[in-house]
Amino acid sequence: MNMNGTAIYEAVAVIFASQVFGIELTVTQQIMVMVTAVLASVGTAGIPGSGLVMMTIVLNAVNLPLETIGLLAGIDRILNMARVIPNIVGDAAAAVVVAKSEGALHPQK
Repeated sequence: MNMNGTAIYEAVAVIFASQVFGIELTVTQQIMVMVTAVLASVGTAGIPGSGLVMMTIVLNAVNLPLETIGLLAGIDRILNMARVIPNIVGDAAAAVVVAKSEGALHPQK
């Protein structure tokens, strides 16, 4: 459920797209990218390539061309491997916080 890496990837990819196409994003659009990237990442399935599909939501939110997906498709598999690390770390951190709040965490001394 915790897809931190996917949210970061989508936000960075949108900034990349805006630079490639020479479109300057306003502060409002940047905030919109933040919000839609987080919401889209929560709905993203945990399978390779799903973040690329959800990228269409974020690109449409700030009126950027969907051709960006074609630019990223060639390297998405490699980027997906890098996105897994923050996703897993975020899940593990959330599990530790929940275990600590429930009193189920007993650290070794």
